[in-house]
Order: sequence, then C-alpha cells, then structure tokens
Amino acid sequence: MSQPRQPGLLQALFPIFCLLLLLFLAVYYFGDNSSSGPNQIALLLCAGIATLIGRFNGYGREQIEQAIVKGISLTLGAILILLAVGSLIGTWLLSGTVPTMIYYGLTLLNPDYFYLSCCIICAIVALSIGSSWTVAATIGVALMGVASGLGLSEVICAGAIVSGAYFGDKLSPLSDTTNLAPAVAGTDLFTHIRFMLYSTLPSFALTLVLFLILGFQSQHSAKPVELDNLLLSLSGQFHIAWYLLLPLGMTLFLAFRKVPAFPAIGIGALFGALMAVLFQQDFIQAQADPTLGEIGGTVTVVWQAMYAGVSLDTPDPLLKDLLSGGGMGSMLNTIWLIISAMTFGSVMEATGLLQRVVQALLKMANSVAGLIITTIGTAFGTNLVAADQYIAIVMPGRMFKPEYDKRNLAPENLSRAVEDGGTCTSALIPWNTCGAYMQSVLLVNPLDYALYAFFNWLTPLMGILLALLGVKRFRPTIQVGVEAPPGKSLVNELH
Repeated sequence: MSQPRQPGLLQALFPIFCLLLLLFLAVYYFGDNSSSGPNQIALLLCAGIATLIGRFNGYGREQIEQAIVKGISLTLGAILILLAVGSLIGTWLLSGTVPTMIYYGLTLLNPDYFYLSCCIICAIVALSIGSSWTVAATIGVALMGVASGLGLSEVICAGAIVSGAYFGDKLSPLSDTTNLAPAVAGTDLFTHIRFMLYSTLPSFALTLVLFLILGFQSQHSAKPVELDNLLLSLSGQFHIAWYLLLPLGMTLFLAFRKVPAFPAIGIGALFGALMAVLFQQDFIQAQADPTLGEIGGTVTVVWQAMYAGVSLDTPDPLLKDLLSGGGMGSMLNTIWLIISAMTFGSVMEATGLLQRVVQALLKMANSVAGLIITTIGTAFGTNLVAADQYIAIVMPGRMFKPEYDKRNLAPENLSRAVEDGGTCTSALIPWNTCGAYMQSVLLVNPLDYALYAFFNWLTPLMGILLALLGVKRFRPTIQVGVEAPPGKSLVNELH
C-alpha cells in the first residue's frame, strides 16, 4: 500500500479556519446556548472536512475511524466522572449538604472578601487533593450558591473558583496533569513543580490582588433583612447541621488518599443519598408521590435525584435557583460536546493536519525564547483544536522535545511551557473537555467567566514574559578536566 501524502499547510489550516468561523457564528446566533448543540454541529462538520482532506491525501477510512474511536475512548474516564458528578450534586442537594454549605457560607463569608476567599479556599483544597474538577463539583457548587444568595456576581465567582482550583491543581504532586507534563518532557515531578513556581506564584499573587479589588468594588445587593429571610427559608426547607458536611469530608478524604475520581465521587454521591434518607425525610416526603407510601416515596425521590436531580417547588425564585439541579441527565449535553470535540481532534491528529501546523510553527522559533513561546502557543492552540488538555500536553511535549534536546535546554523548560499553555487555558474554552465540565458544574459559560479567571490567562502570559526575559535552564554541562564541587551541579541556572 502507498504511503499517505503529507498535508500542505493550507490543507491543515482550512479545517481550523472553518471551525473558528462556525464557532463564532454559533456564539453570534445562539449566545449562551451555543454549547447546547450548535458547537457540536460545528465540530462534527469540521471533522468531516478534515476527513475529506485526509482521504484526499491517501489516509484510509478505517484508519480515520479507528482514530476517532480511540480518541473518544480516551475521554470515557471523564464521561464517567461527569455522570458521577451529576449524581453527587443531586444527592447533595437532597441530603442538605449543599444547602448547609450555602447556609454557613452566607453566615461566615464577608462579601467584601468573598471573591478572594473563594479563590484561596479552592486553591488550598485543590493543592491538597490534586483535582480541579472535584473542587469545582463540591466546594465550587456551594460557593456559587453563596454568591447568588449575597447578590454577588456569579460570573466573577466562577472565575475565582476556576482560578483557585487550577492553581492548586497545577502545583499539586497528586494532580494527573502535573505528573503527565514532566513524564512527557523527561524530567522528574518535583523539579517540574519547582520550575513552575517562577510563572505560577507571580500570576497567583496578582490574581489575589485583582479579586481583592473586585471584592471592595462589588455592590452586593443582599440586605440584612433579605439575607435573614433567605437563611430562614433554607432552614425551613432543609434540616441544617454540621454533620451534613460529612459527604464533603468523605469525598475530599478519598481524593487526598489518591482514590481515583470516579469511585471517590461515586461514593460521595451514595453517602449523600444515605444522609438524605436519614436526615431529610420531611423534604423527601414533600417531593414524593403519596400513593407510593413512605418507603416507596423515599426510594423514588432518591433515585430520581441521582439521574434527574432535584427540582424545588417553592414560590421563592432565588431559593429555587439555588437548590434545583444535578442528576446524570444534566451532564448529557456536556458529554455530547466532549464526544464531538474529540472526534474533530482525533481526525486532525490522525490525518497529520495538526502535526503539520506544529511543524510550521517550529520553523518560526529561531531563538530559545521563540521556542518556549511557540510551545506555550501550540499548547493553547491544541486546546482550541483538539479540545482536551491531555492532548494539549502530550502532543506538543512529544513534538517539541527533540528541539529542546537539540538546543541543550533542560526538560523542565518544556514541561513548564506545556503546563502554562495547556493545563491553565483548557477551562477557558467552551468546547474543551475542561471548559465544558466547568460550565456544566458552575452553570456559567466559559466565555463569560474567562475574563475573571485571572490565573488561567495570566500564567501563560507570565510564561511568555519569562521567556522574553531569558529565564531558562540549560542541561548540565561538564567541561573536560573540570569536576563539580562536592554536592553541587554544573547546571547553568536561570540565564
């Protein structure tokens, strides 16, 4: 069989141009509903365009189909996590776990420091457990409810949650992406984390300052009387007590013990269901069909919370918005978006179109600074095109590694660049798996909160600035006849 032809640059750019055009039109015509179908159609149409180009260049239909199946299979873990998160939110609403977190949050958090507090809380927890997704699905959901109750901006709150969660995730030795980047680049985990501090800490410090300023400038609309009424409504609908936070503690404990996300979140959801049965019988029976009896009503309401979520029947619109939602069904649109995005990304990679774009970018990286900046930009571009942060780390890392070796650059330069451009920016893109996940959990479009997810876009900019300033590491070089002093290395640090 003849070898497929290498695609030309125009061929490689054409599906990307079509995708960007269609995504722009989707947002223009459908607004916030663009991720509920229009984006999926755009991704699948452009996957078809990329397939036609691949077939023209000699790639087989079966080869492309197998790549699509393999690409989608890589997201099955994320899909299972999404379904588990849907159930977790549903049972935690039913059990009073989320209402209790909102109740205590409304009581304890100062509105002037609320955005700053959100960011710090999420950062600490994500650093401890290594998962931005778990933080957003648990603490993030409650903080969004507190922001709504205080009359604060839910968009800014979402930006604070995402910023804190990704800071902690990026520096946590328990994080999968933090382990993946050095493995691809060829360095060790803690060398990678130490070198990331140069771009991560200044970005996070500036992020905290910005949220502090926004907090002082915020006009929170919840007056003391209205806030008291909301607290009374919460305690009237649900039994509120500290021990209803045990499902949260259990889930975070399992995550800290490095239990995989799917079983950890699944156990948290089941624990929430148990707490609902034990402590929220009045609320359950109010939602149940009286003809089924007490046991039948309890079973059906808990069951429904896991697949369809909770729908609170109350004349108070704020309380209804706060305490309704969840269920596996609420995640199906996100799963559809992930499958569509992975289809497009898989075809682009399988037909060599994505690699052709990267090769063109590599030719423009004449200097070391240009190489690092190109790596950051490529990781971000891969997030746009392939729609998955793991691909945005692995593909640029794999393709740029020989060039870093050729220029005698230490591998932590590469690992930091792909993390700065790949991990941090993934949550800013609505059709990326991370952006779609955050929208499904926080109920805010990434295009809305992106401006306020300061850490996520400051970090790649800081990485670019450091490259321009010449902050880099070279590989150890040992001169002939020269021995390193005891306990020291001849590594050229931070040129």
